[in-house]
Formats: sequence, C-alpha cells, structure tokens
Amino acid sequence: MKKYRLFIFSFICSLVISSGFVKVLAQGYVNPIIPGFHPDPSICRVDSDYYLVTSTFEYFPGVPIFHSRDLINWEKIGHCLNRESQVDLNKVRCSGGIYAPTIRYHDGMFYMITTNVGKGNFIVYTKDPRGDWSEPVWLKQGGIDPSLCWVGDDCYMVSANQGHILLCRINPITGEQYGESREIWNGTGGRFPEAPHIYQKDGWFYLLLAEGGTQYGHMVTIGRSRNIDGPYHSNPSNPILTHINEPTKRHPIQGTGHADIVQAHDGTWWLVCLAFRPLVKRHHLLGRETFLAPVTWEEGAWPVVNRTGTIDLQMDVPTLPKQEKIEVEEFTDFNENKLGLEWNFLRNPVESNYSLQKHKGFLRLYASDVKLDDIDSPTFVAQRQRYINGEALTELQISKSGEDMKAGMTVFMNNLHHYDLSLIVENGKKYIELSARLGLIEHVCKRIEVNSGKVVFKVNSCKEYYTFYYSIDGKKFSELGKMDTTYLSSETTGTFTGVYWGLFAISPKPSLNTWVDFDRFEYRQYLK
Repeated sequence: MKKYRLFIFSFICSLVISSGFVKVLAQGYVNPIIPGFHPDPSICRVDSDYYLVTSTFEYFPGVPIFHSRDLINWEKIGHCLNRESQVDLNKVRCSGGIYAPTIRYHDGMFYMITTNVGKGNFIVYTKDPRGDWSEPVWLKQGGIDPSLCWVGDDCYMVSANQGHILLCRINPITGEQYGESREIWNGTGGRFPEAPHIYQKDGWFYLLLAEGGTQYGHMVTIGRSRNIDGPYHSNPSNPILTHINEPTKRHPIQGTGHADIVQAHDGTWWLVCLAFRPLVKRHHLLGRETFLAPVTWEEGAWPVVNRTGTIDLQMDVPTLPKQEKIEVEEFTDFNENKLGLEWNFLRNPVESNYSLQKHKGFLRLYASDVKLDDIDSPTFVAQRQRYINGEALTELQISKSGEDMKAGMTVFMNNLHHYDLSLIVENGKKYIELSARLGLIEHVCKRIEVNSGKVVFKVNSCKEYYTFYYSIDGKKFSELGKMDTTYLSSETTGTFTGVYWGLFAISPKPSLNTWVDFDRFEYRQYLK
C-alpha cells in the first residue's frame, strides 16, 4: 500500500513538473519587502521605475525614498526631507513629527505630501527623486495622511480629519487652495478612517482607506463614485484586506492596513501596505513594515487583494523575479566622507557633534549633555533593526581626557524604553555597564571595571531576548546579560516607531575633549 501511494505521488509530481506548474508555484517573493520600521508606504510608477516612501516620525532625515525595477528588490536612494529648513523636529514628542507621506508623479514632477504633526500639511517636489527636494509648500487643509490626485490638469488633495475624509482642489506648487474643503466619505464605520488615496479607473473614482486603528484591528476598505467629490459607495466585500480573523498563533503577520495601489508596467496591479510581525505574547518590536500583495482588478469591478484579502510571508505568486531568503551581512567602516543613507538621528541633529574627518576611518561623536532619556537631540546616530534574528557589533575608544563620559551602543525604542551597553569614565576609572530604561524605572543590570578605554560591544537578537557582550581584544567575548524584547515592543511603549541600533555619547560637561571614536559597525541577519 505504501509503495502504491509513493507511485501515485511520484506520478503526480512528474505531471506537475512536465506541465510547468512547478515553475509557477515556486515563483514568488518574501514579505516584508522593506523590513524594519518602514510604516505607511506610498508608491508611484514612472515607466518601469517604482518609487516608494514611508513615515519617519521624530527621526531625521525624514521620509526615505526607495527605488525598484521589480517591486520586490528595493534600494534606498535618498530622503525627501534632508534639511532642517524642510522639517522642524525640535523637541517633537515620541511618535510625533512626520506622518504618512504620499508620493505621486505628474507631468515630469515628483510630489511628496505629508504631515508634520502640530504644524500642518505640506508638499515638497523635485524633478530628480535622487536629488534634493524643494522647500515645503504649506497647505490650508488640515488633518493627517494627505494624498494627491490629478484629474486632467487639476490637482486634488485628500486627507483624514477626525473621522472624516476631506477633499479640495489645490495648486501643488504654490499651495493655494481653490474653494472650501468638503467631506466626501467617512468609510464603512470602522474607527479612525484614514490613509485616503483616490484612483481613476474605468470611469470610476475609487477611494481607498485604512480603518480600525493601526493595531490588530487594522484593515483596508474601498468605495467608489462617478465623481471625485462623491457620493462614494462602499464595496459590498469590504474590507478588501485585513487579518482581523487571522489568529496570532496561526498567522505571523498582523495589523495589515494603510495601503496604496499601483499598476505595474506589465499591466498587473499591486498593493503595498503596512503590517507587523508579533514575536512573543502578541508583542512586536521591529515596528510596522512594508509588505506587498498582488491585486486582481477587472474592468469595472472592485479590486481583490491576493484572492483571499490576506497576505503571507512567503508569497507564492507569479512575479517578475524569483526571490530567495538569504542571510544579510553589512559592514560600515566609516571611511566615506558622509554617513550612509541607513543612518538616522533623533530629531534635528547638532551637526558639529558628528565627524568623519577628525579621525579618518572612524566616526567621532562629541559628547552632549542631552541624555537618551530626554525629548531632545542627543549625540546619537542609529539604524533600524530590520531582522528578528541577528547581531550588531561595534568597536569604540573613548578620548583619554573623556572624564565623566558615557558612550556605547543602545537598543533604542524611545526615550523611555532602551537598553544601553556603555563604556564609562568616572573618577579616573573605566567601567563597562549594561543598563535599562523602562518607563519610570532605571536599572543598572551589571557593571564591571576594566583597564582599557577601547572595547568591542556586541548585541545578539532573537524573538525573546537581546543578549549583550563585550570584548577587550575583539576575539574573546564575555556575556553581560539578557534583556526581554517585550519591554521594547510597541505594545509596551504605546508608540508608532520601531527599534534602532544606536551609537551615542553623553557627558554632563561636554567639551571638545569628550569624544568617542567608533571604528566600525557590523550588522548581520541569521536565518533560523
């Protein structure tokens, strides 16, 4: 009987292989397409080039822009907001700052519209998305999550404002608004209708929304109208994307929502959205990431996302390339004249506190009296944690005159939630310290005295823990302790960002003699 079953199985496999179905079934890609803290994606296409932007909140530069030729492999090519004159983040609260950008292309110009919370909505524009973008063009219509849509030469702005979706006609270069804003739809009844985007197709205007709040109840809904200003009628099959009914134990992706749709140059339709990956006890810490799903959109019909209205980590669908899971290893030696695009600052940086020229081949950080606990801009430069299982490593040396100084590597969610691995100079002695800031609790987990002002720090990450190590010679590492990942999760902190690996320098008496040199930064992903 077993041999008979094996024969049947082999026969079926041979038929599948000979028919070419194996090639189709094996073709696909891996979600998320942009891992780590990259929420609120928006996408546009110019010929066969795709451009995508995401939110940055209190981090600077603001709004990274990515480029792709296949919708799957993305390269960060710059930031839309790379000057303080474009984005004022001075003492912006955690998860304040820049919300939900939209990128659009029209008549030779790229436009990015977004919200600086508490300050208003604005547009920047450019003819070259790899170059500098304009100064902000401020807009009258308020709310959040603004988007743009052209009908002929007329430009319309749509935004979400306290449960209502507002529409107005504007001049995107001057910011002038023509007429008053009007309500056009309030969604399907889910809380926090937001993230509106309008598309024209087959004589209809389709209005895409996110509803349910950007947590486990998140979903994507859609309505349509013959006129851009409504009335909009809801899709009977709403929501078109949600994981509300996908239990966490069964499905590794949750919180799907805040989407944007694009038609590929081969005529197919695709949707990008945010979602998160819970790790332990329904907690996630990488932030909301960018995912991709195929869309079926027949003429005159409603769009259908991935056939089921859900998405997966391994998307076994026909795509342009085939993508395999690979381990990632990145090395920064600080030999360039400026930091790479992967590095961010907290709020607008004090540029004089950072140098790649003072000691060639090193990143020199001058200590600041602003602490990591402050809602301000400490001497801090960081990149996103993008993988659940991985390792970050750095080598540092404190200045000989760096008395009363603390420098090192931090696993940072926000000013009230971070784990710090520090080299400290205090009363002529040097210490290595592992400490935690968890809300109102500050705790030194371990402190040891060392003789060297030069150390190598390493942090390993997995679902449950961060494990912290140090080495004096760079070869033999000693473990200092483990920290629970859930204390840095969005569910614990209540914020919209994700975890960063950060380098920092702090002193209550900063001067030109209180500095630390970082020799390198290594980041590895482990496939487990």
